[in-house]
Amino acid sequence: MGTSLAIPAPTVRAEASMAGPHLAGASPPPGCPMHQEQPKKAPPPECPMHQAQTPPAGPVHQDRAYEFVECPMKAAEGPIDPTNMMPPPNQMPAPDQPFPLSVKREESKIPRAGSENNWVYPSEQMFWNAMLRKGWRWKDDSLAPEDMNNIIHIHNRNNDQAWQEILKWEAMHASECPCGPSLKRFGGKAKEFSPRARMRNWMGYELPFDRHDWIVDRCGKEVRYVIDYYDGEIDKDTYKFSILDVRPAFDSMGAVWDRMKVAWWRWTS
Repeated sequence: MGTSLAIPAPTVRAEASMAGPHLAGASPPPGCPMHQEQPKKAPPPECPMHQAQTPPAGPVHQDRAYEFVECPMKAAEGPIDPTNMMPPPNQMPAPDQPFPLSVKREESKIPRAGSENNWVYPSEQMFWNAMLRKGWRWKDDSLAPEDMNNIIHIHNRNNDQAWQEILKWEAMHASECPCGPSLKRFGGKAKEFSPRARMRNWMGYELPFDRHDWIVDRCGKEVRYVIDYYDGEIDKDTYKFSILDVRPAFDSMGAVWDRMKVAWWRWTS
């Protein structure tokens, strides 16, 4: 679609001395460790504290883009954010990129668990870099700047649509979670077809082109949803493209009961 920074507590140095009446006014001998000043150890040169801290330059419109933050030493090794199974946001143009792309990011309406913020969608530049990382390579005239803009809109609207479908399921648990659910983490499983998708394929239907598993926080309880994305016609007004099949995963009795109730409602309506 951030992490919190832990601020180290200041070190408190307690120096207490106890002098009996017979030692009043006596000073410790020169060789005593108390008489000598303890040398201060300098932090290692690779530590961020050793370097001058300057705020990163960026457009003002990204003030609300709550990005994954990590130590520079680990960032160079490509850490993975466990909430979305992605490396840190990469807003740098690729070496062979044929045209500039926007770095603007749109804030979604999907609440982020453990935070007062919402999830933030990737920019055109981040999406381009992600496609390259997955093996895609640009060919002459295969993609234009306006195409990337459309791709971002389609991606964002499909995720908005998926969340709205999840909210329909979660409405059955409004009494358990009056404050409403939030999205804790997610991950793509494009080639791990769900049993339901395989059964539909055996019946002659096409396989989904993508699959996501979203972990929803229902006021402290984790609930996994499976989302299958099927090809559909693009709505030029709303940018809706995919036909979504959203349902709770069969991994708990509560999820099984929810799906049985919904199946009965659909059958009798």
